Parts: sequence; C-alpha cells; structure tokens
Amino acid sequence: MKLYNVKKDTLVSIRQEEFRLERDLQQIVEVNLETLFGLTFVSSEFSLGEFRLDTLAYDTENDAFVIIEYKKRNNASVIDQGYSYLSLMLNNKADFILEFNEK
Repeated sequence: MKLYNVKKDTLVSIRQEEFRLERDLQQIVEVNLETLFGLTFVSSEFSLGEFRLDTLAYDTENDAFVIIEYKKRNNASVIDQGYSYLSLMLNNKADFILEFNEK
C-alpha cells in the first residue's frame, strides 16, 4: 500500500523502508503503542511457562489484555500460535494481572 504526504494540494509518495529485524519493528511499536493503537504498554518479551510474548499491552477501553506478535514473513502457524496465546491468557489470568500491576 502506498503512503503519501500532503503538501498543499499535492500528494507526494513516501518511500517505503523495510525493517531489518523483527526487534526493530517491535521497539518502534512499543514506544508508540498509545499513538498507534490506544494501548498501554505492559511488558516486552513477557515469559510464562514455555511461551514468550513479544509485547503485552492493555486496552483500558475494553478492559482487556492485548498480545502483539511480530512477524517479518507470512507464516500459517501464526493462527495456531494465537490460539495458544489465548489459552495461555485464559488459564493464567492472575499472572497477567500481576505483571500489569507491577509495571
């Protein structure tokens, strides 16, 4: 998808730059969670059991936790990973609340 800057009445194409590493994307998103998604940052690389969540955030409007997983390429297993994270969250609510309260 092309993006543009508006200069007076003219659209000027913005040059696309790829993120070299998933971690680079993660850092910029985490710093700007409120601006991008209206979310409150909770934790980066939150580990629980055998899982490591890239970004854990909190949505105050919906009173819900949000897990963000970063991927540089398409991967069908991301759906399975999402279901695993949902199960993890539902079965470990207290751990998520404790992490939120500590941050």
